[in-house]
Amino acid sequence: MRRFLPWIIGAVVIFGIYSWVKGINNTAVTLGQTVEQSWGDVQTAYQRRNDLIGNLVNTVKGAADFEKSTLTAVIEARAKATQTTIDPTNITPEKLAEFNKAQSGVSSSLSRLLVTVEQYPELKANQNFLKLQDELASTENQILTARTRFNEAVMPYNTHIKTFPNSLFAGIFGFKEKAYFQSVEGAEKPVEVKF
Repeated sequence: MRRFLPWIIGAVVIFGIYSWVKGINNTAVTLGQTVEQSWGDVQTAYQRRNDLIGNLVNTVKGAADFEKSTLTAVIEARAKATQTTIDPTNITPEKLAEFNKAQSGVSSSLSRLLVTVEQYPELKANQNFLKLQDELASTENQILTARTRFNEAVMPYNTHIKTFPNSLFAGIFGFKEKAYFQSVEGAEKPVEVKF
């Protein structure tokens, strides 16, 4: 029995190390999947906004002799935002900043559109327009919630892969730190609305 003891101890140690490394990898995979699912929710919310913008532009265009430059800015911002995509498995701070910039362009042009609409009382009274405006406000809230949940999913993932000794194996298994959503530059300043 004593001559098998070193083999038994070796097998137990190897199995223990295997289980420990497997746990590090599997937890990172699970947390990574949560991040990807949260990113999908963010994209869904932005897609909903992009779909609504087309209806909003058509309603405004049909109901008012409207400033063409404002509508063009909204359409161009929407097109640019839909072209900017991110692979959820490789969310880097640079790619997220680029995505954020494109989406803030949409928000900015929508704000200008809604402020300009104030000059058209017959449009403000239009039920279709009011419904679309409510839908856009609801969508913006959904975007905020999705972005918050994304950041909440990124935190445990990043913590897991950056904590020692997990950090030793994270690089071996190809796990990289994910970027958080940050506010866009100038977001700390209050929005100036002019009528």
